[in-house]
Amino acid sequence: MCCGLFGVQIVWGLQNVNTSRIFQTLGADVNELAILWIAAPITGLLVQPVIGHLSDRTWGRLGRRRPYLLYGSILTAVALVLMPNAPTVITASLALWLLTASINVAMEPFRAFVADSLPDEQRTAGFAMQVFFIGAGAVFASALPWLLSHGFGVSSQAAPGVLPPSVHAAFYVGAAGLMVAVLWTVFTTSETPPERLASGAPVIPARTPSPETVVWMRNSGLLWIAGAAIVALSAFLGHWGREIYVLAIMGVIFGAAQLATSWQRGRGRTSVGLLEVVEDIVHMPEVLKRLAVVQFFTWFGLFALWIYATPAVTTRHYDTVDTASAAYNAGADWVGVLFAGYNGVAALAALALPLLARRVGRPASHAICLALGAAGFAGFVLIDDPVLLWIPIVGIGLAWASIMSAPYAMLSSAVPPGKMGVYMGIHNLFLVIPQMVAATLLGPLVTRVLGGQAILALALAGGAFAIAAVLALTVRDHAERG
Repeated sequence: MCCGLFGVQIVWGLQNVNTSRIFQTLGADVNELAILWIAAPITGLLVQPVIGHLSDRTWGRLGRRRPYLLYGSILTAVALVLMPNAPTVITASLALWLLTASINVAMEPFRAFVADSLPDEQRTAGFAMQVFFIGAGAVFASALPWLLSHGFGVSSQAAPGVLPPSVHAAFYVGAAGLMVAVLWTVFTTSETPPERLASGAPVIPARTPSPETVVWMRNSGLLWIAGAAIVALSAFLGHWGREIYVLAIMGVIFGAAQLATSWQRGRGRTSVGLLEVVEDIVHMPEVLKRLAVVQFFTWFGLFALWIYATPAVTTRHYDTVDTASAAYNAGADWVGVLFAGYNGVAALAALALPLLARRVGRPASHAICLALGAAGFAGFVLIDDPVLLWIPIVGIGLAWASIMSAPYAMLSSAVPPGKMGVYMGIHNLFLVIPQMVAATLLGPLVTRVLGGQAILALALAGGAFAIAAVLALTVRDHAERG
């Protein structure tokens, strides 16, 4: 069941490492990267809950989740071939939209697939096994261009404006690896029919909103639209970044969806199709609400790591801001090794996490791992020798292992099988939203408040992880209540 995630993570790894490189090679200015990158969180925001909703209602020859795994992976493989061959920034941006949309289609059902297939007492181990394959895929993707260049003689040099052959080859190998891994999952596993899943499961009450609820949703929709309009106007008057307008547009869309849902319900409609996702968001379980707050601080910190690790290490530990210098490139290469390292730590730590969760409980286990991650971020600030950064990277790797498994295990215990897919998708919204907020706020925050010191952004990430660790203790695990 988990093997396909090895291929999925190869895709994410290639995207994270090479997207900015592709844009800059094609002539994009560094100040344009944030708005070009925003395709990734937006497509996740839109695609994942919709695919979760649809997969909950699918059953055919390939089952419930596997059709989405298969067809999403085929589209992703096509996008992987297209992206390094894009001739302009615009076409590369379109290829990124296709890539992120397709990989979200393929990835989202994996969480629900494990939750569908395993009893509650095995889900922590099941999600931990997913982390093992995710970590292994990330390490492979991080090392792939280097392996092709140093192990197979594929050139890493190219003329200005042209991507080197090693990058092209990495994307092609990634497409093949994705298909092999996902096909293995699709054709060597089976799924439980919906009627068997529903046996003995919590009953989903028929949703017949009261007139008061319909009015509340309508007023909420109006408030979302008004708030988004105020944000957009403030951005215009204050000459803020274009990313703010994206957040405002998303607010308008969510508000309009609530208005449409309340209008349909007000007319007595018992079925509202995809608009049911909006109601599911409004009426999400208490566990998901608490996890959403934990995830906000967690993923805000992670996004700070991904954006600022390279400038932080090259400035703090290699004492250079010259991107053409040997010291800068040595520091950037070392960051790549450290990123592979924390994914490797996570892959191994995931195998031990179920033991810790059984001993202290899933919320406490998650809090411990997040606290270790906070200590890891502090290590980046306090340690002078770059070689010793392996020490804090272990803490971040332990946190990453829990981040990618524990919340899903806790959520799966509190959600009826008939809603597993949509609530897994809604949960992923709370991974995407903090990334959008971070992409919008971190730049001005680092420049105006932190004095342009990228290393302090990692200190900020550590503080966010510490807050998340405390909040994780407030999550009431449904399985432990029992």
